[in-house]
Amino acid sequence: MTVPADGRPDAISVLLPGPWTHRDISANGVRLHAAEAGDGPLVLLLHGFPQFWWTWRAQLTGLAEAGFRVVAPDLRGYGASDKPPRGYDLPTLSSDVAALVRALGERDAVVVGHDWGGLLGWTAAALHPRVVRRLVVVSMAHPRPLRAGMADRRQRRALRHALGFQVPRLPERRLTRADDDPVADLMQRWAGPEWARTADFAAAVERYRAAARIPQAAYGAMEYYRWAGRSQLRPDGLRYARRMAAPVTAPTLQLHGTADPYVLPRTARGSGRYVAGAYEWRELPGIGHFPQEEAPDEVTRAIAAWAR
Repeated sequence: MTVPADGRPDAISVLLPGPWTHRDISANGVRLHAAEAGDGPLVLLLHGFPQFWWTWRAQLTGLAEAGFRVVAPDLRGYGASDKPPRGYDLPTLSSDVAALVRALGERDAVVVGHDWGGLLGWTAAALHPRVVRRLVVVSMAHPRPLRAGMADRRQRRALRHALGFQVPRLPERRLTRADDDPVADLMQRWAGPEWARTADFAAAVERYRAAARIPQAAYGAMEYYRWAGRSQLRPDGLRYARRMAAPVTAPTLQLHGTADPYVLPRTARGSGRYVAGAYEWRELPGIGHFPQEEAPDEVTRAIAAWAR
């Protein structure tokens, strides 16, 4: 990832070369950057924090080779996508996903989401069911069990960083300072022990750390957490929680690492009660919070089999 002379990366720095093409797509009033590969049925890959589209690099190539059209966008506020001052609530973000599918010329897609992308996948499947043909959720509970999980002391402790993200401005300053390393600290804490010792992990941390320093990217990332925290007792948050009680009709696969210390497996395991369609829970032994990077081949095979 190249960095300009002033030391601050810009959005162009995430347009990394590879066997994919980069494009900008207008959806729901914002411009979203995406990497795209392959032809066939659409598979949409949604990243989480602190990442951007590049977290799906193995799946972009693997799923394209398996006969799919694969699109990995930078979510609103991340990477090379627009970073507007608002719109970081899950209902608006799910409308981004629905509009993105239509802008790609498709009626529906297999939606795959990790972390925040997983919450977005759950939300899109509930609020825009015609757009989500099949759903794969990686390392994330359904929003309602996740909310209930806050009564669990271990899960509450695992999510303690989100409390610090509620403070205005300070988290953004930390994420963009060259002499601070919250991205590396969080990834070291959340990754499985085997991946965390590899050169691939070190390279990934460097890319995500640089992407967090793109102007306004840190603000967008923090706004996801701020809406989630501050809306809990507000009318919009309570309305969202009620709407998410509607069962997901899309066939749903959940992939979750047994060593995930961030979203605990026991928190995510109860998500199946909110799925009315076919459902499968699959644990990945020894894997932490980033299965698509820690066990890329296994995750690609699982997605391809479910997408068919």
